[in-house]
Amino acid sequence: MADRFDRLRRISGRSLVGKSPRSVAGQVFVLQVALVVLLVACAVFALLLQSERDTSDEAKRRSIAVAQTFAHSPGILTALRTPAPSTVLQPLTEAGRKTAGVDFIVVMDTHGIRYTHPMPDRIGKRFVGTIAPSLAGKTYTESVHGPLGEEVQAVVPVKDPAGRVVALVSAGLKVRNVTSQVDRQIPIILTAGAGALGVATAVTALVGRRLRRQTHSLAPDEMTRMYDHHDAVLHSVREGVLIVGGDGLLLLANDEAKRLLDLPADAEGRHVEQLPDLEPEIVALLTSGREATDEVHLAGGLLLAVNQRPTDRHGGPEGTVVTLRDSTELQAVSGRAEVARERLKLLYDAGLGIGTTLDVARTADELAQVAVPRFADFVTVDLADPVLHGEEPASTATGMRRIAVHGVRDDHPLYEKGRLIDFLPSTPQARGYGTGHLELVPDLSSALGWQAQDPERSQEIIDYGIHSLISAPIKARGVVLGMANFWRSKEHGSFDDEELSLAEELVARAAVSIDNARRYTREHALAVTLQRSLLPRALPEQSAIEAGYRYLPAQSGVSGDWFDVIPLPGSRVALVVGDVVGHGLHAAATMGRLRTAVHNFSTLDLPPDELLSHLDDLAGRIDQDEASTEAAAAVVGATCLYAVYDPVTRRCAMARAGHLAPALVGPHGDVTFPDLPFGPPLGLGGLPFRTAEFELEEGTQLVLYTDGLIEDRSRDLDEGMELLRQALAGHPGRPPEQSCQAVLDALLPARPKDDVALLVARTQALPADRIADWDVSPDPAAVGGTRAAACAKLDEWGLSELAFSIELVLSELVTNAIRYGSAPIHVRLIHDRTLICEVSDGSSTSPHLRYAATTEEGGRGLFLVARMAERWGTRYTAEGKVIWAELALPGAAGAVDPVFPGLDALLELDEAMDGKS
Repeated sequence: MADRFDRLRRISGRSLVGKSPRSVAGQVFVLQVALVVLLVACAVFALLLQSERDTSDEAKRRSIAVAQTFAHSPGILTALRTPAPSTVLQPLTEAGRKTAGVDFIVVMDTHGIRYTHPMPDRIGKRFVGTIAPSLAGKTYTESVHGPLGEEVQAVVPVKDPAGRVVALVSAGLKVRNVTSQVDRQIPIILTAGAGALGVATAVTALVGRRLRRQTHSLAPDEMTRMYDHHDAVLHSVREGVLIVGGDGLLLLANDEAKRLLDLPADAEGRHVEQLPDLEPEIVALLTSGREATDEVHLAGGLLLAVNQRPTDRHGGPEGTVVTLRDSTELQAVSGRAEVARERLKLLYDAGLGIGTTLDVARTADELAQVAVPRFADFVTVDLADPVLHGEEPASTATGMRRIAVHGVRDDHPLYEKGRLIDFLPSTPQARGYGTGHLELVPDLSSALGWQAQDPERSQEIIDYGIHSLISAPIKARGVVLGMANFWRSKEHGSFDDEELSLAEELVARAAVSIDNARRYTREHALAVTLQRSLLPRALPEQSAIEAGYRYLPAQSGVSGDWFDVIPLPGSRVALVVGDVVGHGLHAAATMGRLRTAVHNFSTLDLPPDELLSHLDDLAGRIDQDEASTEAAAAVVGATCLYAVYDPVTRRCAMARAGHLAPALVGPHGDVTFPDLPFGPPLGLGGLPFRTAEFELEEGTQLVLYTDGLIEDRSRDLDEGMELLRQALAGHPGRPPEQSCQAVLDALLPARPKDDVALLVARTQALPADRIADWDVSPDPAAVGGTRAAACAKLDEWGLSELAFSIELVLSELVTNAIRYGSAPIHVRLIHDRTLICEVSDGSSTSPHLRYAATTEEGGRGLFLVARMAERWGTRYTAEGKVIWAELALPGAAGAVDPVFPGLDALLELDEAMDGKS
């Protein structure tokens, strides 16, 4: 034995660089060097033969390429048509010859007479070579004895645009130049061969050195002895080792592997799938070839830790090496680890699956679905009823609403979803709600406090097989919002103390989401309430249009969409729709400010473009004011469309600030989108707004909307406009309310992402017999005639009771127009919901209401008009101004007898005049 160890020490101490004549490495090295020398010699010889054969082909290819290039070069045809082609072509051919590396380029006519040649004395003489194939349009190559000696030349035709051969071009090389190039290549080839031999020899030496290092320069008998020792070690270790080939054959199995897997003695050499009593999981792993690290597999009652690695990582043979270790004693530990892993996986899934929406009921249902059946067989969630409305919960477990019920079966006797429950103080739910701590009931059959809540139903639950309960308070920010109840039935064991922490973690993850959803519900309700309070609750009464509208808040949050219908003097009406950028309370509040501003500006009776200009200035000031505060980070941008419709003239004037154009539905059902001048959104400033005016047929529908109606992530704007057109087309007689609903059904999903405001207005026209107008000459004597004509028209309308009032109003307004205005003066009476009196003139000077003293003779005219009329005012036109007054019709709701106010005013005037006299 000592002799053997001494021998091994001598072997291991032998130099790795030294080479034994008997070693495998030395024999392999000599054989490889000889083989490399032979291969390099053959390669050099083959290269010489190949080079000699390719030189002629290379000369022909170069000659053809140069000749064809020159024959197709621009300007050659032009040069051939000149009186002296040689003068033009000779310098070109010489320059091309030197650049291309050929010995000559000759241009000749179709008879072979040269135009160019490297030797000028040869110009004008016949070309030496064959030209017949080229005259037929072909390229021809040959070896000839020419003026320069032995030459390899190519002849190509020169064709005119009609395809006729008008000249020939020949290019070539002298044979000795080609041969000299070959001679110059031979040293290069020999040098490359020598270099390849040197590199191959060096590589062979390195490979031999590596082989000597790997074999330790051992002789064959020494290597045999070494492998015997390795085999002894392999079979003596207490870890199983397997080597499986790429085809699934078992190549090696040590004694420990055979013991652990109970392999037969002849297992080596057999396919893994053919080995008896091998577990399917082990077979699948051994044949898969994948990597495995400490995977635990069961084999014959043993718990094996298996590692598997491929053997071909560093160029080795395809297959895998497998190690097996008996870890049966770790089975109990791994079982507990598996339980812990499942719990962590449950908590991870709960983090992903709970709180996906800001909806209280949906979040509670997600908690129930995550816990069943991995933690409990049934889960119920009870929340304080105020929490569902975004409010703070009560202090006791009364008024609890069951909002989630989920279990492995649906025929359970637990309280149904939606039930309002008042838990008694003795129940675990009430105790947990009051203390904020979890309550564990391992045996419901003995829990008298729980049974006191509903003895009959409690017995049904016990008979059903539900036997254990954990009641966990849903607590966020120190406030208990409700209770989550985890129930187990006879399919599983009772809850224990270790599972309380898991229940607490599950509920804690849901509590934050439920509280966020509760606060969102409250804020959303407040924002919606604010926004709805700022929108019109009902449309005003007027005769210009028949209107229908819809407003739909967004699925999450509110925005600044609004609409309005504003009556204007002269039976006209203003239609408004707008949209504030952003969402939330800030956008809703900004919308309210802009809507109020539109109402105020409309009382000035401004044209649409001027009104939008004032609104743009206001939006800019709001933006500047709020940009200086930290609370307003959002940009106050908005869009708006403002339209004014006159039922007397059936004219509609409209302008827009960054808003979408309205849709017009004609009386015959055709739908158009008018080409409105585009204006910038409100708040940007700098660019003017422009008004477009249209004449609308009676019964035309104006459809105003915000972008939430047609814009969506799933479709582009043009597609939304087309859907709107299809929803409106072909229904001329449909009422506006039905049109609104049809549009929403066609364009919106069940829960829209953005607010939607929609206003549909069908235009109406006042009958011609309800309108009377007169031109008035600028003469005070014309006032009487105007009063008489107005009274006659009132008699025709059946409004004789208003004759005195209208005479007084007309007298004052017409007299003021004559005295302070300018021609033309025009009077118009409109019989609508009120009696409207309009006096227009060419002056832009506006009258002002005064309270004249008793000593003053004038200044009471407009005061009397204001006393007689319900409303009066001034609006400006392109031609001047209009002073208007509205008188309530007799018998109308809220109307005052017009006679008595007028008499009182006259009596006051008479008393003042008597005092003065």
